[in-house]
Amino acid sequence: MDMTVGAAAKAAGVSAKAVRLWESKGLLPPAERTEAGYRLFSDDDVVVLRFIRQAKTLGLTLPEIKTIIDLQRDGAAPCGRVTELLDAHIAEIDRTLTELRQLRRSLATARRTAREGQRRGENAIVCRIIENHTSADDSAT
Repeated sequence: MDMTVGAAAKAAGVSAKAVRLWESKGLLPPAERTEAGYRLFSDDDVVVLRFIRQAKTLGLTLPEIKTIIDLQRDGAAPCGRVTELLDAHIAEIDRTLTELRQLRRSLATARRTAREGQRRGENAIVCRIIENHTSADDSAT
């Protein structure tokens, strides 16, 4: 059953703007058009739209999703590639978490140092939190 971009978007749970974008980026095959120029989408297109929406919820980028869809269209099983992509995203999240933990420790130390200085009656030129802060990155500057 052919449907308009709005109907296809609604059926897939995405916006019409997303459908147009994803089509323009090659994630969907070019839509058939009516004589009046309206795009027509099939039930298979809606399945792909739902797949894209779900892949995005896993943090995959549109180029990554396109690679997966292209593999499937070429007759290959893309699950191995999906696993590689998810592993890369997990590793990036782990790096980010490590960096955030380090930042949190630095902030807590800066706050504690500033409070201790304030209790001792030390004056700050602008703000003792920043003035008294030392970082592991200081040696790199």
